[in-house]
Amino acid sequence: MRHTSRSTRMRYAAPLSILLLAGGAHAVDDDQQYGANPELPDPQRGLLPNMSVPEQAPWDDKLPTVPDGYSIQAIATDLKIPRQTLVLPNGDILVAEGSGGHAPKLKPKDFIAGVIKAKGKTSVKGGNRLTLLRDSDGDGTYEEQTVFAENLDAPYGLALVGNDLYVANQGALVRFDYQQGQTQASGAPELVTPLPAEINHHWTKALTASADGQTLYVGIGSNSNITERGMEAEVDRAEIWAIDPETGAHRAYATGVRNPTALTIQPGTNRLWAVANERDELGPHLVPDYLTSIQDGGFYGWPYSYWGQHVDPRVKPENPKLVESAIAPDYSLGSHRAPLGVAFSNDAVGGEFTDGAFVGEHGSWNRADPVGYKVVFVPFQNGEPAGDPIDFVSGFLTDDGRTRGRPVGVTVAPDGSVIIADDLTNAVWRVTRDDAGQPANGAEGATVSADDSTMTGGEADAASDDPAAAGETASST
Repeated sequence: MRHTSRSTRMRYAAPLSILLLAGGAHAVDDDQQYGANPELPDPQRGLLPNMSVPEQAPWDDKLPTVPDGYSIQAIATDLKIPRQTLVLPNGDILVAEGSGGHAPKLKPKDFIAGVIKAKGKTSVKGGNRLTLLRDSDGDGTYEEQTVFAENLDAPYGLALVGNDLYVANQGALVRFDYQQGQTQASGAPELVTPLPAEINHHWTKALTASADGQTLYVGIGSNSNITERGMEAEVDRAEIWAIDPETGAHRAYATGVRNPTALTIQPGTNRLWAVANERDELGPHLVPDYLTSIQDGGFYGWPYSYWGQHVDPRVKPENPKLVESAIAPDYSLGSHRAPLGVAFSNDAVGGEFTDGAFVGEHGSWNRADPVGYKVVFVPFQNGEPAGDPIDFVSGFLTDDGRTRGRPVGVTVAPDGSVIIADDLTNAVWRVTRDDAGQPANGAEGATVSADDSTMTGGEADAASDDPAAAGETASST
């Protein structure tokens, strides 16, 4: 269902009258921005971007909207800013809760943007913890909720490799020892490697493991929109690192990815995929956020260009040689959707949702009419995206333009259930097929042996096809 602007909407917006538009901008329909070849209008630049965040609204007795043949329920509420989830081999679910960032405001527009963005955030303080959810009797109700680990530093990405549970804090990748059935960590985590943490304009650290578990991938966002703090602040930023979990040694696997908010491995392959939040302040239809496979050694444009070799005129000095090498992403999700979660599907999900990827769209703050605020399904064919995105979970935006929730991380469990973190509602949602049998969850009902499992906080589904296959994680802006 497409939600449009109405006069009854309560918006927090920067007035259009202050915009000074540059270039021959033309209208672009949102539907023209999906897929491999999105329409890219001329940039629009001004003193301020058009900023608007919907007013918050309660759920009351309502639920998010899911397709016919599926049901949704909240399996955990009253959390402390849930970001990403990880389905463990026995069906327990770990939830990373927290909020980070240390970035100072640079310009008056940053103060204005901060006030507007705050309207779309919860007032709850981040938990800086991992919470474990358990459905002991397999009835779909997660009646047990315990704190697995606390005193963390804005945890985000999650991955399990054998008995090693990896957590990507905003400033460090750490490791816990995990034994199946645990409800609480047995001790403090061990440092694997520090992660870039100075300023942390984009603080989230996405995480996934390679299919063989020998490499960990961490997404590290830029320290600015478009180098406003200078290039010295962008050292080791806008990159995806490949990390040796044994030694902590790392290298830049890919560069020029402005804010890689979620990572995953495509089941049956060793292909790394990411969703990324692109740059702002070029108008409501630039620049498209995207879903893409990530090439080893690839450069994806930021800051010098976008969507391949479209030069961003704001960046000085230019770097035409590097722009020549810029890779265009595989699939546009549309501009300003703020994708923060990604997970490949599996056959157990059923219907038209078996071959493709789910993407959690946190929603826009910098355009007049809000977009995103839902979970979409991107269909695949022959291992590649094919077709427009399909709404899978919507209803976060109300008919009068307010918002009840904001999706973040998405995880697909081996039983086909889809797990969604919502950091405005402070809840975790679970979507199931109406005709699916009840899963064997809880401490006793293992679906994958923990001895040989490699799972990550968005792609537990991979384990249903290959115990050594890996999954996904995400992030927020």
